[in-house]
Amino acid sequence: MPSRTLPNFTTKEVAANNKSKSCWVTLGSKVFDVTDFLESHPGGSELIMDYAGKDVSEIMQDEVQHIHSENAYDALDEFLIGFVAGDPVLKTALESDHPHDILPLPPNKSGAQELKENGAAEHVPTKTAVETIDMSSAEGLYRGDMDLKEDYRKHKFLNLEEPLLMQVWNGGFSKDFYLKEVHRARPYKNGGSPPLFGNFLEPLSKTAWWVIPVFWWPFVTYGSWLAYCGMPSAWQFAAYWVTGLGLWTLVEYGLHRGLFHVDKYLPDNRVGITGHFLLHGIHHYVPMDRYRLVMPPSLFVVLATPFYKLAHTVFYWDWYVAMAVFCGGIFGYTLYDCTHYFLHHKQLPSFYRQLKSYHFDHHWKDHENGFGVTSRFWDRVFGTELVMPDLSKRVKVS
Repeated sequence: MPSRTLPNFTTKEVAANNKSKSCWVTLGSKVFDVTDFLESHPGGSELIMDYAGKDVSEIMQDEVQHIHSENAYDALDEFLIGFVAGDPVLKTALESDHPHDILPLPPNKSGAQELKENGAAEHVPTKTAVETIDMSSAEGLYRGDMDLKEDYRKHKFLNLEEPLLMQVWNGGFSKDFYLKEVHRARPYKNGGSPPLFGNFLEPLSKTAWWVIPVFWWPFVTYGSWLAYCGMPSAWQFAAYWVTGLGLWTLVEYGLHRGLFHVDKYLPDNRVGITGHFLLHGIHHYVPMDRYRLVMPPSLFVVLATPFYKLAHTVFYWDWYVAMAVFCGGIFGYTLYDCTHYFLHHKQLPSFYRQLKSYHFDHHWKDHENGFGVTSRFWDRVFGTELVMPDLSKRVKVS
């Protein structure tokens, strides 16, 4: 049980902490200071600020924003600073023969039982997050931090405080153990990046999302211009360019399913396991890492080169046609990478909220399905679509 020495706040005091410099929210009787969590929230800080100084019980159950599991409520204890006694709790305490069992919150065992009997026990704390946390849940990742040493001691997998690459290489993990653990996502320091190489190569493994358009769009623009100049009409150029954009969605699906999630055919040795970890496993292990959500340009150059050759092989009759298709595809890739980042870290319009929920389900419900990131189209075609809640039953957020 949390310490009974934590303060009890008035509702007025909670409501006053509604700014970005001091942002409190309540969940029933619990009060949380989520100021340091604002920038790490995958839905964006704006969503939390809409409820600053208020109760978040309803919004955490809203499927449009991404419904939260029971583990989310437990994980919030990381930010617990005290309690606020609502009317049901106060009424029970006033009518109790032993009000000191209830107030100050949290109640002791007898007080918790009395609150339960009076229907006032919802969200009143009875145990800590340490007793209940389950790292297979998405919402467990959005706290400020976790006990990294305790996690390593318990699961015997990777120590996030040490360079990860050589731990995977020297770990002697079986394929089954590795796949089980790498898909049990971990949080890390407010969306920061755990060490991968631990040496001069470390910066090469990190890429801010904005690097993708800044690096690739000039090449796309120049290549598109060359293709346009060599084609008989703008309409023909546009048709081939859009064809490339459409083909990218299939490539996106194929890479995600056939390369990044080749789990069934992954070699059961350290070469295969380490390659898998570098290519995609690290993203599922620390999915809120802000700097490993998009592909470093140096790596994508390697992946893009065969597709450049393929475009010129398939459209062999006209170099300009092949260039238009290739540039449309590269532009599609940049949209994919930026979308991937935004799905993890930004508050989005209603359509993208559904896409965000779909991608989160891929991470925390079923990583063997739901491979489309920018669209579910190819999941539907190939029978790997995740089943989503009925949209007609979703709650509209004001």
